[in-house]
Amino acid sequence: MSVEKYLKPEVIRQIARLDLRAQFIVKGFLQGLHASPYHGFSVEFSEHRKYTPGDNPDDIDWLVYAKTDKYYIKKFEAETNIHGYLVMDLSRSMAYTYRQQLTKFEYSICLAAAMAYLMIHQQDPVGLITFDRKIRDSLAPKSKRKQLGNILSLLSRLEPQGETDIARSITQIAAMLKHRSLVMLFTDLFAETESVLRALHRLRHGGHDVILFHVLDEAELRFPFEGMVEFEEPETGEKLQVDATDFRPEYLAEIAAFRDRYHQECLTSGVDYVPLDTSMQFDRALTEYLAQRKTRF
Repeated sequence: MSVEKYLKPEVIRQIARLDLRAQFIVKGFLQGLHASPYHGFSVEFSEHRKYTPGDNPDDIDWLVYAKTDKYYIKKFEAETNIHGYLVMDLSRSMAYTYRQQLTKFEYSICLAAAMAYLMIHQQDPVGLITFDRKIRDSLAPKSKRKQLGNILSLLSRLEPQGETDIARSITQIAAMLKHRSLVMLFTDLFAETESVLRALHRLRHGGHDVILFHVLDEAELRFPFEGMVEFEEPETGEKLQVDATDFRPEYLAEIAAFRDRYHQECLTSGVDYVPLDTSMQFDRALTEYLAQRKTRF
């Protein structure tokens, strides 16, 4: 697999179309992230943050204290930029496709490339983290144009394989992040739901913006199978033979409940939940999501 696969003409055209259609949306989206998180806090203090134990008292801005009667410190330059992290699930299940051109992992790479492209256009640093049962790769955020190539180059050398521990990996990421960050997680969420939700809550509690791109194969969502079919669990290799025709109603109800649970829990905790399947054109899917998100700022 080569980096050129993700920079082939049709993908470049999709990213270019995305850029043209989403310029005003993305500007509002990223400016919203740059905005002060303290409601009612004057714009003139937007480059400050609340003093917390462990900060150097010498950094307290006493002029701000005189106006607000609260302790704030001037942000260091590194804190005034959004640090974006593309976080990719490397589990074997991400390599699945039934009849679509792209696997879930390849589809996620195209989405990640588009997000990186848009952030770099806004001069916001973006990096990459990959995981299976633990963190495997960590590429520091940068805002230079060549960073997109660096990200794709790394991704092109990876193969989704083996088991995953999404909750543990998210918890490790929460411990790694030193600045308020935008975490863009690409996964099929094939893991124990409760532990993943607890890890996402912890990440949000750390003050980070989180976008959960829930990427499923079109067949996983629609179950287009008939008659007796043997299914294999991708991470354990366990096989199960079922009558797909009889099983379909139960399966569709389960997958709908699975997605709805994440939708409701993410809504409550302030995580952006974006359900996707590999039959959707990624430029349209991303533009629609960004348009929806812009309305919240």
